[in-house]
Amino acid sequence: MDERIDRVISKNRRGKKSYVLKAWNGLDYSQRFIFNKLIGGGFRIGVSYKLLVNALSKYSGVEESRMMHSIMGKWDPAATNYTDLIGGEHINADNSKPYPFCLAYPLDKPVEELGTPDEWQAEWKWDGIRGQIIKRNNDFFIWSRGEELVTEQFPELRLLADHLPDGIVIDGEILAVKDGQVLNFNQLQKRLNRKTISKKLLDETPAGFYVYDLLEYNANDIRGMLFQERRQLLEEIVEKIPFGYVLLSPLVDFDKWEQLAVLREEARDVNSEGIMLKAKNSIYHSGRKKGDWWKWKINPLSIDAVLIYAQKGSGRRSGFYTDYTFAIKAGDKLVTIAKAYSGLTDMEIKEVDKFIKNNSLEKFGPVRTVKPELVFEIGFEGIAESNRHKSGVALRFPRILRWRKDKKADEINTIEDLKEMLQKYG
Repeated sequence: MDERIDRVISKNRRGKKSYVLKAWNGLDYSQRFIFNKLIGGGFRIGVSYKLLVNALSKYSGVEESRMMHSIMGKWDPAATNYTDLIGGEHINADNSKPYPFCLAYPLDKPVEELGTPDEWQAEWKWDGIRGQIIKRNNDFFIWSRGEELVTEQFPELRLLADHLPDGIVIDGEILAVKDGQVLNFNQLQKRLNRKTISKKLLDETPAGFYVYDLLEYNANDIRGMLFQERRQLLEEIVEKIPFGYVLLSPLVDFDKWEQLAVLREEARDVNSEGIMLKAKNSIYHSGRKKGDWWKWKINPLSIDAVLIYAQKGSGRRSGFYTDYTFAIKAGDKLVTIAKAYSGLTDMEIKEVDKFIKNNSLEKFGPVRTVKPELVFEIGFEGIAESNRHKSGVALRFPRILRWRKDKKADEINTIEDLKEMLQKYG
């Protein structure tokens, strides 16, 4: 089907019309629906990447990590058959192929239970775009963890092509870095998904790359080497790079867990989310492997806000109001500050749903205005100025921490409180 559609693209208007009418006459209702989606570019199937990998691995018998490696990167569906794809036949011919990222689990136990501190390396956990810089056969690429090729979005990083050895893959984080300081994620967002980058934007928000790990060296896959050995090679490479915006992610030195806990509380001072802990004897896994890498994030910032709008959820929650909009005080008015969808128990959802249905003031399509009485503690990872919000402030990753049944609406936070937070953490 896709080949026939490709062939008809070059036809004139009359030829295209004839093709479409003929196709409609030869298809049943379901087939016409899919055909129309295909020719309109709207054919989408909502399947997660991990689920796809697991399904292909189970069906083919190919190991998940190898399967993930095979289907990542740039390959042409029209030129690659199924057997070659799952066998990874295409990847050696593709200089740009990234590796599956090694990911960390949130630390879910007392840090002291990890063993002795000398078995672990601590780094700051940066809030940017995880990426891989690849140079093979003198071709240069930058991939994001979301499997997007972002080389053109960061021209200053492309200068690395002349200063890296060939046959190398580096794992790290793309950040907004200016005058040696990491800026918050809101600044980096100004650089994303732009076709052209102006000189003004380059000057105001230069991109940097903090390197974490070395995955390929001299065209050899070295992910099976111990982390401390890969780190040593990485340090030798970075020492030769004459750019101040390409840096080794600095180590956080500590001798005792109590000492590291104190340092972790200072993470926001450097626009970090907390601490990364990596076992010095770990290899670079595909995906997550519990026990080797941990992320020890700082506690979220929080405010108390009142529920003012609600909308029904989707899926199993489609019968309940679970999408909430919250507000804070600005003088004698309320201004919206965040939307949140998670954080309540099933019992609390039912209780809030009942309140919304009994205390709705107005209805705008699927959205209901709610009597401003229910107070919730809203947690978030960061705060930044925003022209898109009435409050002038945007919260990063807002979610409900708890229902404050002990508080009334006149006790919620004010816009002045948020501005103080913005000065301190923005």
